[in-house]
Formats: sequence, C-alpha cells, structure tokens
Amino acid sequence: MATVLICRRFPRLSRVTTFSTAAKLKAGSGSGESERKKEENAETANAGTESAATIQLLNPLDYRVSYNPSAYAKSRAGNGGRALGDAFTGLGAARLQPTLGAASPKALPPLGNGQPKPESQPLLRHSVRATQTGEEAGKGRTETHDSKEDPRVFQKGRPEYRSLSFDKSEPVETLPFEEGDAILRSVVLRKGNRSPGAIAEHFRKLSRLPAERHATLLSEPGFNELCRRAARDVGLFGTSDLVDVLKACVRLVVPPAHPLLNACEKEFCRRAWDMNLDQLLLVADCWRCLERHVPSYLSVLFSYANAHWKDLTLPRFVQLLYIIGEGRRSPADLSQKVESVILKYLDSFTLEEVGAVCLGLFKSLSGISDHVMRRIADRVSLQMEDMSTYALVNVLKMLRFARMDHLPLLKELGKVIPARIPTTNIQGIMHIALTCSSLHYFDEGVMAAVAMALPPKVTYCRSKDAAKFLWSFGCLDYEPPNEEEFYSSLIEQMHRKLHEFEKFPEHLLTGLLGLAFVQRFPEELIDYALRDEFVRKTRDSKYELKKDLFTLSESVQIECPSYRGSRLPPRLSQELTEMILNFAEQEIYVRPEIVEAASLLESMLGGPAYVKNHMILPHTRSSDLEVHLAVDGRPIPFNLKNPVADTKLEDVGISLTDDLMTQLIKGRPNSPSPVEEEDEAPLGGEEARAPRVGDRAALSGDALLAAAGSQVEPKPGRWREAPPSLPPARQPRGVKLAIQVSNRNHYCFCSKRLLGLHRLKRRQLRRLGYAVVELPFWEWFPLLKRTRLEKLSYLHYKVFDPALLNGAG
Repeated sequence: MATVLICRRFPRLSRVTTFSTAAKLKAGSGSGESERKKEENAETANAGTESAATIQLLNPLDYRVSYNPSAYAKSRAGNGGRALGDAFTGLGAARLQPTLGAASPKALPPLGNGQPKPESQPLLRHSVRATQTGEEAGKGRTETHDSKEDPRVFQKGRPEYRSLSFDKSEPVETLPFEEGDAILRSVVLRKGNRSPGAIAEHFRKLSRLPAERHATLLSEPGFNELCRRAARDVGLFGTSDLVDVLKACVRLVVPPAHPLLNACEKEFCRRAWDMNLDQLLLVADCWRCLERHVPSYLSVLFSYANAHWKDLTLPRFVQLLYIIGEGRRSPADLSQKVESVILKYLDSFTLEEVGAVCLGLFKSLSGISDHVMRRIADRVSLQMEDMSTYALVNVLKMLRFARMDHLPLLKELGKVIPARIPTTNIQGIMHIALTCSSLHYFDEGVMAAVAMALPPKVTYCRSKDAAKFLWSFGCLDYEPPNEEEFYSSLIEQMHRKLHEFEKFPEHLLTGLLGLAFVQRFPEELIDYALRDEFVRKTRDSKYELKKDLFTLSESVQIECPSYRGSRLPPRLSQELTEMILNFAEQEIYVRPEIVEAASLLESMLGGPAYVKNHMILPHTRSSDLEVHLAVDGRPIPFNLKNPVADTKLEDVGISLTDDLMTQLIKGRPNSPSPVEEEDEAPLGGEEARAPRVGDRAALSGDALLAAAGSQVEPKPGRWREAPPSLPPARQPRGVKLAIQVSNRNHYCFCSKRLLGLHRLKRRQLRRLGYAVVELPFWEWFPLLKRTRLEKLSYLHYKVFDPALLNGAG
C-alpha cells in the first residue's frame, strides 16, 4: 500500500501587539478585549449620571455608515443579490469536504513581525497558478453543492401564480422514445401537417421526452429543422401556441442564444400590446427560466404594467417585482406606484412574498422610503420565527440597502438566527454578517454563530464572500472564540482565490482592510496587493480604490516595521494625502462640534499656537485636535505657522544703551515674570480650582456638569492652572495629546463599542507616541447646548488629566 505524505504550508501572518509610550495607556490598552468591555460597561457604570447622554445614544436618527471599503461605497447592493439558501445540503457537504481542512490554532505560524522569506513571492505566484487550475476543475462541483435557493419559491404559496409563471418541475406524462423519433423523422421527410398549430403540437410533445433525451435532441437534424420552420413562420402562430413553444424550449433547456428564441423575442415585443398582463408576465417568467437577457421585452412589459396599473392584483404585483429584480433594472416611473401597492397589500402578503418583494427591490437597486421599509421591518420583527431563512435574508438585504436601523428587528434577529446559521448556505451566512456590519449592529450571539459555522464551509466562499466576512468581523472589531481557526481558514481561501482578485481587485483590498482592523497582516497577500501591477489593475476597477490602498499601505508601515515587501509609490501616497487633506478642510474640520472644541481649546491654552486641528493620520480619514503638554503639565506652543527662524528682522533704529544691555543680560529685577505673575494671581477660592486627581472618580455625567458651573473662564491668552505638579523626583518627558471628537458613526449602533477603523486609528496613534483623549459624543454633544464656562471646564478636565502626565513619565 502506498503512503502519501501531504506537506502543507501556511501563509505568513503578522500579528501586531499594541503598545503605548504612556504608562497609563499601557495598563489601559494592554488587552483590546478588556478595553472594549470597559467602554461597553461605561454606560452601566454611569447610568445614574448620564441620563441625557443615554437618551441620545439610544435614538440615533442620523446614524449612518461612515466608512466602508470603496467597493461597497458606490453600490450599496454591490453583490447583485444572488439567491441564498436556507439549508446546506448534507450529502453535498459530505462530498465536498475540502481536501485541506481549516487550520487548527496549533498549526498556525508564530505571530510576529518577521521578515518575509525570500521564497514567499515565487510561492505566491505558484499559488495563483495552482488555484486557477483547481478552481477550473472544481467550479461546477462547488456551484452544485453550495446551491442557491430558488427565488421562485413564493410562487408555490398561491394557485394564481400558475397562470403567471412556468414551473418546469411540474410532472408531465412522459412521451415514449419511439413517438419522439417518429415526429423527428416526419419533420425531416417533410411529411404531415406543417401549419403553425402542428409545429406547436410537435414542440409540446417533444418537451415531454425523458430528461436524458434532451441533450441529444438539440443536435438532431429533425429538431433543428423544426426550429427553423418555427422561426420562419413565427408571426403566423397564435399567441397561445407561441407561448407553448416557449414553454417547450424551457423544458428542453434550449440555449439562450438559440435563433428560435431570437425570433420569439422579436415577435413577443411586436404583439405585446395585444396580449393580456397574465400572458406578458408568463412570457417574462419563461425568459428568466431560459436565463436570457431581454431588455427590450422588459421595457414593453413595464410600459404595459404602468398603463394597466389598476389591474395589478396581489399575485401579479409580486410576480412583476420578481421580474423587475431578475432583470436588474428599476423603471423610474413605477417607483412611487410600487410603494403605494406595497402598503396596500403588506398585511396580505405571505412571509415568502415579503421576502420576494424585498429581493426584487434589492436586485433592481430600487430605493424605497424609510416609512415603507420600516413598515416591512415592523411586520417581519413580529413574525420572524415563522419566516424561512431565505426570505429573512432577502429582507436583511433590503434593510442594509435602505440603511435602516430597525432595532426591534435586529434584536429579534439575535434570538432567531443563531440556531439557523449551521443549516444556512455560505452566501446566506455572509449576508447576515454583512447586514450586521453595514448597520454597525453588534450581536455577539449572531457573530459567534457565524464564526463557528464558517470554517467547515469556507471552500464554498467566492472571493467576495471571503472578503465580506473579513470586512464584517473587522468592522465590528470582533474576534470570535475560534478566532485562529476562523481567520486562518479565510486567509487560506483568499490565497486560493487569488486569480479572482485579478478581475475583482476590490475584494482583496476589502478583505485586507478587515484583517488590518483586528491587527492581522498576511504579508504575502499584502505584498501582492501593493505591487505595481496590482495597483495598475485597481485603476481599471469601476470603484475608486486608491484610498483603500493608501489606508492599507500606511497601516502596514506603522504596525509592521519589519515588513520588507512591496509598498505604495511615494508619489501616489503624497497625492492621496493632499486629496484627503483638501477634502477634510472642506468637510471635516468645519463640523460644528470640532470647530467649537478647537476654539475653546485655543482660548483655554493660550491661542492657535497651542492647538492644531488636522489629520495626524490622513489614511484613517478622521480629524484630531493635537495638543502638547510640557513636563509640568503646561501647554507647549507648536503650531507655529510663521516660525521665528523664518521671520525677517527689521531695523527699527533702537539705540543700544548701557541700561538696555543690563536689562537684556540680567533681566528686570523689579518686575515679576509673566509666569510668576500668573502663579501669584488669586484663584478665587477653593471652588475655582481645577479638579484634583482624587476628584475625577466623582466627576462624571451630571456631576461633571455641576462642577463645570463653578469653574472660572481664563483670560484671553492664558491657560488654566494645571493640576498639582508631580514630585521633583519624577520629572516626565511631556506628552502629545490626540484629542478625538467622536460621533455616533465611530461606534456600533446603540453601543459604546468602537468600530474597527477607529480602533485601528487609536492603536496607531499610541504606537506613534500619542496619548488619545476622547470627547465622546454622549458627553460632548449635550455640552454644546450648555454655557461656555461649562464647556471650558469639561475640556480642562479632559486635557489636564494627571494620569496622562503620570503615564508620560
């Protein structure tokens, strides 16, 4: 017996550990999960003191997704709405178990910043060739076993659909082989009746032949002659006979580009206005079964439906929306009418019909009003347990497309869907995860169930499925219990799908950004994505991918100092930096909450030289207010637009006398220095002093605002007194502050859980030596309506935190 030894090489993976130059931040950010829990528990801890902020947090009317990869920014339904499945076929899954299973945590390479091995690039090129061959060989097998659910399942719910659609799976009386052969011989010998009615009857009979005969039938001379006669005389057929010919073509699986179908399409377009709506919908359904693209026919159908809108019964309306979705086009003149009919029939739809309506709208990129989408979500949230997974996923697609944050539906989803995920196919699971991340809604039960179900099915993932899984988990900054198995299986699948990324470069960048959010940097894939040839391919994409390349490249530079692979060209990086900064000046720096914070900080610290409103990390696409504090907590001027070295001294004609020289050398003995003058100035009593170290625990929420009312506004050009200086034995180095004015879009919906992009930004700021200070929206936004003194006191409390200086020592 021969023994086969399989040698398996895992892709290189860099995993970066965060660190901070500040001692306080070392203790506070050593574990990303503990930091997240601390932020998430803050709401509970401060429940009694932050009631106003909590109300705003739970009702984010303007909550929007602020950062998605470019591949999904322009087309919110970019996946095309492929049909998904409720069940993952057991037998198919057993036959298609991957030859190389998901990696176990023990098999992973050590996590670190090791330099890529010299042979990594040739291996990657070999991997591309190998995956191309493997994919071509196994493509049909994968598609067969990870089958998509039938989007026409709603048609089984009402008998009325029989006249509007064609079910080729409906059993028919089988025609004997001998009778079929006799028909074909008569056609070849030109015997018998050759009228359109007789030809239609021949098609009806031949369509009843056993399925195994269909493949050979299409190459028979007799069948080709029959098709030629039908195409020649197509205008002589009655409408019913012509429809029957089309049905026969569906059963016989005639190729969509067949000449007979060309003739039929032209004839149906010509006589469409002489047909009724049921016949038009039936013909459209047949075209869909044949997978033939018929834009001209659909245009006629939509015009007819618009003219006969009052004739649309519930089944006709749902079937029309199904046809609109499968045609991937939305008639502009029907949009308002569609909404009114949805509201009219909403309570009468079956749950499968609700799913079909949502899928049709999603596939055709048809936007609907928030009111209509909320009504649909209201019904689904009440009946979710009775809804099939397939229909539910279709509703989630539309919910994602409409950017609808419907909390009752999302909460019910967390109760219903985790138990169904193991029996859902991979595309369905992907859409569930993507909906959660797109809406910034984190439910650990849902995401953990997705992570546990994925590794055994990972080989069914298309390139975009793998990318969207990685993006979803990275966006929500969630690392599941089986994180090593989960991520290693997806990274391996990304390697297997490298050949697809040449055609769809956006998917590779999406996946790599999702990995970067959770500090995972597969060096070989990054090197591939930053090569000149791949960068050139991104220019041919329909999406703007340069910003995503920039974010990836700069993140690798900061977090993987030992990386030696390809990098983005410096000129392109500079071009993108300038583009992002120009955009920030027009759209970000001018936001009211940022302008107010910057203005008050300037007033508090001593002027514009002490505060800089800019992007410290342009690739993260959000702004910072930078402040520098000296060793004793005093602010340092650094934002000098006209440095002293660059100024030109002018001759003003001052005489250099002995008295002037004495003053310049020894100073003015009888005049106190500005610092001494400020140190000796009265502070107005105990209540006017800044909070001390021991007071911070008590100052939160409303207590903070109450304390703020007692603060005294500093004089222009002066900064408020810092907290007591540290003992002389511990002289700190000083600290650079990166003050973050956050908003709702930096966090998960109805949560204080920071999103992956902003977690990445703060991690990188700390690596660069900054101490991150946040003005969270649940504290800062309510303060915008309070007095100037209260806002100044709050900023003083945040900036002069003794813990920041302790950590900087």
